[in-house]
Amino acid sequence: MAKNTSLYFRIVEGRNLPAKDVSGTSDPYCIVKVDNEVVARTATVWKNLNPFWGEEYTLHLPMGFHTLSFHVMDEDTIGHDDVIGKISLSKEAIGAQAKGLDSWLNLTRVNPDEEVQGEIHLGLELRKDAGKFSLHCEVIEARDLAPRDICGTSDPFAKVIFNNRSAETSIIKKTRFPHWGETLELNLDAEDLRDERNVTVEVWDWDMVGKNDFLGKVEISFACLHKSPLLGGWFRLLPLGNREADAGGKLGALRLKVRLVEDRILPSMYYQPLIDLLVESVISPTEVEDSSALTMLEDVTTVESRQDVAMTLVKIYLGQGLVVPFLDYLNTREVNQTTDPNTLFRSNSLASKAMEQFMKAVGMLYLHEVLKPIINRVFDEKKYIELDPCKIDLNCTSKRISFKGAVSEEEVRGSSVEMLHSYLTSIIESIVGSVDQCPPVMRVAFKQLHKRVEEQFTEPENEDVKYLAISGFFFLRFFAPAILTPKLFHLRDQHADTRTSRTLLLLAKALQSVGNLGLQLGHGKEQWMAPLHPIILRSVASVKDFLDKLIDIDHDVVLEVPQRAVFMPSVTVKEGYLHKHKAEGPQLLSRFAFKKRYFWLTSEMLSYAKMPDWQVRSSIPIQCVCAVERVDENAFQLQNVMQVITQDNDGQLHTMYIQCKNVNELNQWLSAVRKASIHNECMLPSFHPGAHRSGKWTCCLQADRSVAGCSRSHSAVTLGDWSDPLDPDVEAQTIYKQLLQGKDKLRKKYLETTDTDQSSINKAKTINSDIHTDGAECHLELMKPGHNLATRLLLVIEDLEQVHVTFQHREKEDVTSII
Repeated sequence: MAKNTSLYFRIVEGRNLPAKDVSGTSDPYCIVKVDNEVVARTATVWKNLNPFWGEEYTLHLPMGFHTLSFHVMDEDTIGHDDVIGKISLSKEAIGAQAKGLDSWLNLTRVNPDEEVQGEIHLGLELRKDAGKFSLHCEVIEARDLAPRDICGTSDPFAKVIFNNRSAETSIIKKTRFPHWGETLELNLDAEDLRDERNVTVEVWDWDMVGKNDFLGKVEISFACLHKSPLLGGWFRLLPLGNREADAGGKLGALRLKVRLVEDRILPSMYYQPLIDLLVESVISPTEVEDSSALTMLEDVTTVESRQDVAMTLVKIYLGQGLVVPFLDYLNTREVNQTTDPNTLFRSNSLASKAMEQFMKAVGMLYLHEVLKPIINRVFDEKKYIELDPCKIDLNCTSKRISFKGAVSEEEVRGSSVEMLHSYLTSIIESIVGSVDQCPPVMRVAFKQLHKRVEEQFTEPENEDVKYLAISGFFFLRFFAPAILTPKLFHLRDQHADTRTSRTLLLLAKALQSVGNLGLQLGHGKEQWMAPLHPIILRSVASVKDFLDKLIDIDHDVVLEVPQRAVFMPSVTVKEGYLHKHKAEGPQLLSRFAFKKRYFWLTSEMLSYAKMPDWQVRSSIPIQCVCAVERVDENAFQLQNVMQVITQDNDGQLHTMYIQCKNVNELNQWLSAVRKASIHNECMLPSFHPGAHRSGKWTCCLQADRSVAGCSRSHSAVTLGDWSDPLDPDVEAQTIYKQLLQGKDKLRKKYLETTDTDQSSINKAKTINSDIHTDGAECHLELMKPGHNLATRLLLVIEDLEQVHVTFQHREKEDVTSII
């Protein structure tokens, strides 16, 4: 039974941060670390002591983790960034909150002695020779130690301590992956053998000037050596002790939302009955009004979890090749149950959420292609644009009219209308001209939706409802949110500044009006948007024509989606400029050894060329990838470098080094390539985080190029987003957990009878027995609708619950047998 760990965190905002700049403000950003590995960096909020970020991440961690930490930094243009403070959360503290953590937490000071990381490989043996005892500690190696020197490495040595006796290893210079291979011996007296004592192994960074820096420690109870005189293995290094204090709130606070989900994933065969019930809901529904496994799932889904459930269902049906029938089933129910067309899909129902998540899952690349050029233009031009007379600030525009001074409010409004017209025209033209770019599966789903709405609302006055149903999703829930917050849709790496953010808000409002076909213009409070009404009204005809063309598609053109990938192999899931290391030829200085190349990633190939329009590309088959990892900064004296290790047909390993422009881009590329290669059978268990230069590895200093890696690989750690590969077992487990939490509610609604129901059933049995029938038929008529299906669904839930219990018992037995 596989284990699956997912960590969801949202960095909402900060408050009362201390000023670090001479101007009396700070330029804060957050770095997020999982066990001291940087997994995310927020945007910088300039000149603000109460910053809002609103950035959220999902991290998949098959190997688990120990600590999640948030470091708040002050960005400096010159010199090193200042540390403001941090918040550390242990896995146990996060897991103790069943619904997740959502609160303000005070920042603590950063103590270098607490910022430890890595592991040490030890062998301990308690020996008795001629009546004398001795402790032998074999200090073999360590990995992933914290860098304490300016060059990004350390000079580590280890020290074994027991009852005021100690011994030290030699010092290994300039490495975070030292190999000692030394055995330290401590002679013991009889009184030393008391069980309550601990053997401590400490790792330190040697400094020629000043005091040595602490790198971590391991404590092993002497009682363990009595029970098992020979102990060995890798041990996680721990800090000196919990010296953190919240500084009384003097360092400010962060508002965080953190949730940990840990699941044990069963083999596929155990989930098949649940999948069969879900599939049955959409391929052979009796009547749309009748209950199904999907409607029962919606009954027990909370408002908070509905979005996650909707995305999981979209993935399940994508994997089954049934996403269009699934959406059609939910949409048909929603349409048939709606009497007022003005309220159609206005609620956060499962149908609405499923359509939203479906568009993100299959349409993000399409959205990028349509919107990215215009969004980039808005960010690059940084125009001051404002229509609301209450918000116009004449000091915010740099425009002047010769000697007359600042521009008037009317001139600001005039130039704003002109720029918004230009941007909005570009957006609308790009969208209405994108019929052929829109994924066929999206077009077919909209075609089905159009058909259901047209069948339900046949009155002439409801002629536009079939358009509004589609545009409500397409414009209001897909394109407009992406324009409003482009970073959350991966259209930009950074949040917009205040000026650009206002422009994007005005454009998103205008596009929403376009999506509403201009029907609500003039009825709202924001009458200052009136100058944009003409262009919105002029766009209605082209939008309707676009929607007609969008749904003009043969249902049969939609190909079956591969079970473990949302995208077809030919689709590029990530692309962009990176810097590739030029390994061939004479040794170059690091900054000259990386050449700019354009990279493309599909589910089959990682390719690159000098320019995006080059037809001749160098390619690496994804199936040959056996590790995708970070590279230590000291390897090339460069930051944000990753490596892709591949294996050729002869079994030889080859490494390509790639530099990214920032840590977020590094994490995104690491995650994307790992997802593409996640099912490869040749993945390496270890790797070298350094490079082999000048006859040795820069990480572990070993000379042999082919020696096994000195650090454990992290190839399966990925960031969760719209491009996640499908995993039917994980998705089925998510649905099972939701149903498990709501099984009592299902039983009460569909199976348990009230006193009135029971009285009617008893009466029916009596009447039918008088005429010599068993009353079974009447009993069935009086049962609650959905009784039989609910019984089947609850049996499936109970079977899965029992299987989980059985597997957990086996795991405990296996652990006990090992001990």
